[in-house]
Amino acid sequence: MSKNILVSPIVKWVGGKRQLLPELLPLLPRRLVDYTYCEPFLGGGALLFAIQPKKAIVNDINFDLIGLYSVVRDDVESLISELQKFKNDSDSFYSVREWDRDKEYYNSLSLLKKSARLVYLNKTCYNGLFRVNNAGEFNTPFGNYKNPNIVNASILRAVNRYLTTNNVDFTSCDYTHVLKDLPRKSFVYLDPPYDPVSDTANFTGYTKGGFGKDAQIRLREQCDELDSRGIKFMLSNSATDFIKEQYSAYRIKVLPAKRNINSIGNKRGNVPEVVVTNYE
Repeated sequence: MSKNILVSPIVKWVGGKRQLLPELLPLLPRRLVDYTYCEPFLGGGALLFAIQPKKAIVNDINFDLIGLYSVVRDDVESLISELQKFKNDSDSFYSVREWDRDKEYYNSLSLLKKSARLVYLNKTCYNGLFRVNNAGEFNTPFGNYKNPNIVNASILRAVNRYLTTNNVDFTSCDYTHVLKDLPRKSFVYLDPPYDPVSDTANFTGYTKGGFGKDAQIRLREQCDELDSRGIKFMLSNSATDFIKEQYSAYRIKVLPAKRNINSIGNKRGNVPEVVVTNYE
């Protein structure tokens, strides 16, 4: 399949897989073109956009993120125009960040304006770290970058062309609903919030709530269910003893992966990750 190299993530997302693509792509099933691609924890979509499958089912629990992808698909030129209105200064940033503090006001906004806000905050906030508090309010501070690429029109248009010329279905729900009715000839890539490597490393703040040990066990049970149905899956997670034990029945490959969300630059080092597969 021919690929458009401009089709790539439009937002930076915690745990994004762009840097790991050279490791992940060779691990995909052969003849992937014959499968329905499914990604229940979409995030920035690096693997989706690298593969560019013709048929895909993608999901994320973050409703605003899925709303952004639907706007890119359905009204990309309006999104580009809206993004051009934003300014890269502290006062503007905090004013826009405040929108979700007034729930009535925020809920009254169009999907277009919410999507433009998400991109703007993502491009101008500190370290591109999308994070919300327990009330679901965006709370990352201003990044103070000299010239962030708020309006990346060529990337947005390329993603629009991919989404409008292929069969890509978006949902925003609990991931188990997405997995329940998949056809057998499906391939599922699971990139959940990671099991923390330490008590201070936990990060699940792209939605309010969390993803603790019970959620990890539930996910492994869902993988067992996929396996029993003959559906191929690949899963990424941190290389903790807990995760390696959970997936001991499957093939596990350990990869180094640089993490870029630590506020202290020299602590953004290689952190082992696992890639789990249920196929050769």
